[in-house]
Amino acid sequence: MGRSSAERTLSVYLYIPNIIGMLRLLLGYVRVILNCIAFAQCFYDKRVFAILYFISFVGDGVDGWFARKFNQVSTFGAVLDMVTDRVSTACLLVVLSQLYQPGLVFLLLLALDISSHWFQMYSTFLTGKASHKDVKDSTSWLFRVYYGNRIFMAFCCVSSEVLYIILYLLSRNHSENVINVFMDAVKQASVVSLLAVLALIGWAVKQVVNVIQMKSAADVCVLYDINRRERP
Repeated sequence: MGRSSAERTLSVYLYIPNIIGMLRLLLGYVRVILNCIAFAQCFYDKRVFAILYFISFVGDGVDGWFARKFNQVSTFGAVLDMVTDRVSTACLLVVLSQLYQPGLVFLLLLALDISSHWFQMYSTFLTGKASHKDVKDSTSWLFRVYYGNRIFMAFCCVSSEVLYIILYLLSRNHSENVINVFMDAVKQASVVSLLAVLALIGWAVKQVVNVIQMKSAADVCVLYDINRRERP
């Protein structure tokens, strides 16, 4: 006899990459709680925050590797992975918006990150694709290269997170200008400065991709509406 629907559903939840993803999501909420406490008490434990963020960030690569290794790729896993990434990045961007001036820059980056990925995920289901990373039909060569080359995409994603973590660790008070702090770090001619420059490059590419992604996905949604209205 075949397994019941409940058993099949449970088996998907228990996929190794999905378990890792749910643990990462939990860590993301823990970081939010830690920083709410930190804001309330005007105290930041940077070491604890950085360690938790690093663990969650490493999990992003680990769960994907397990999914492919054990052939446990699932739609639930893809959605969970994206939600966890967005929660983690959102948490850090909100923290940075409180540490630097102008804080609005980080909130705008947060809005771009969430909206572009939400549009992309929704347009994926409208077109019946199995993954939001399936962009082979895109007219943008950068968009195709980004999702078509895992190494390039990993470089951009890692660079973005590393840049945010560096800025977090470099912050000293709540009134510093983010550009001044970054330029001072670069002038130090150290390993951190080199890492910051490389991270800036990957971060910039990722922001461009986010804009392209949001525009492309929005076009898909509009085209879907047009085609639906034209149907007899």
